[in-house]
Amino acid sequence: MTGSNELTVVTLPDPREIASFSDQRALECLLATQQALCRIQAVQVRAIARLSEIRNRDGSVPDEIGLELAISRHIAAQRVDLADVLLSRLPRTLAAMDAGHLDMYKASKVYEVTSPLSDEQCRELDARLAPRLAGKDSNQIRRAARDLVHRIDGAGANERAVKRREDRSVRLLHEEDAMATLIAYLPAETASAIYARVDTIVKRRKRGHDERTHDQLRADVLSELLLGVDQSDVLGTVFLHVPIGTALGITEHGAVLEGHGEIPGEIAREILNRPQRVWKKVITDPVSGAVLDVGRTTRRPPAAIRDLVRARDRECGMPHCHRPAHHAQLDHAQRWRHNGSTSARNIRALCQHHNLLREKTGWDVHHDSATGTTMIVTPAGHAFQHQPEPLAEATTVKQNDGFIG
Repeated sequence: MTGSNELTVVTLPDPREIASFSDQRALECLLATQQALCRIQAVQVRAIARLSEIRNRDGSVPDEIGLELAISRHIAAQRVDLADVLLSRLPRTLAAMDAGHLDMYKASKVYEVTSPLSDEQCRELDARLAPRLAGKDSNQIRRAARDLVHRIDGAGANERAVKRREDRSVRLLHEEDAMATLIAYLPAETASAIYARVDTIVKRRKRGHDERTHDQLRADVLSELLLGVDQSDVLGTVFLHVPIGTALGITEHGAVLEGHGEIPGEIAREILNRPQRVWKKVITDPVSGAVLDVGRTTRRPPAAIRDLVRARDRECGMPHCHRPAHHAQLDHAQRWRHNGSTSARNIRALCQHHNLLREKTGWDVHHDSATGTTMIVTPAGHAFQHQPEPLAEATTVKQNDGFIG
């Protein structure tokens, strides 16, 4: 829909024609249909909002929509709420759907994160987030929106985080075939530390040629730790990035917990003051004298470079892969066998899957050490760039990480 009452018409190829597509044509079709889907969902959002308006937002609207779309009342009610918020509080996010950049699921991530904000705060976030939506996956969109919530409503974010910790719990859900799911709802830094410890033990066992998969080993190690079978004193490491202003209590935003995203300043300062060495603190200010380059003297990067690269990259270098760098593999951007140096500028974090992807025919992964940008070229010859989001806005914090702790 373009603002009038005319519906968008999408011309689809004949299914029989698709069978003869080249890889380029198939990819073009894939992108075109995704953009059309976004626009069609924007039309549906406006139609839902209009129906709700006609019915004076009566509580039976979700029932009516549920019957028409053959969905549950619960899902229909969620769509009614989403439609109302997109038109009233997030108009630029809806415009991104109109432009084919955002589908309903991704838009719902912005809606969920912004629910605690006032209308004025929400519209400010909408204006600041809109230019960053294109090309982002749902995880990136949620994080970007959450980061802006912390910047716009730092005090409220602190208060909500402290209150939410009162809801921590453990639940047991029995499943089929003699299996069950154990769910622990915990503070993010605690859950991250637990996972890091389990993963560290798993990696040690895999070096001992354990034939179980990583997932199987994590499940077994967690069980052994909780049941007291494994008495290992091994601790994992979780990076916590904290702007110097937030560490000192001057500001309330910018603290990023590896693998999770931004956390309130009050929570970050509380972690900084804990005596445990599970969390490795990274102050985003030039305060470190860590070694950055050991040239060609060794293939394996020393601890100083490993820490720096993991703190710098934060996640796997492949777009839309959010495997934390601390659980990823470190490898040379310019291969060691091709005279690549063991330096922070030449070491990149890639998860095991995407590190191995570099070896597959047709795939190329290049790293520009000057800009920190990773370039991925697919078998179709399409190039995609990836660069970690800055830890802080350039106008407030200089982007040059160092270490303390």
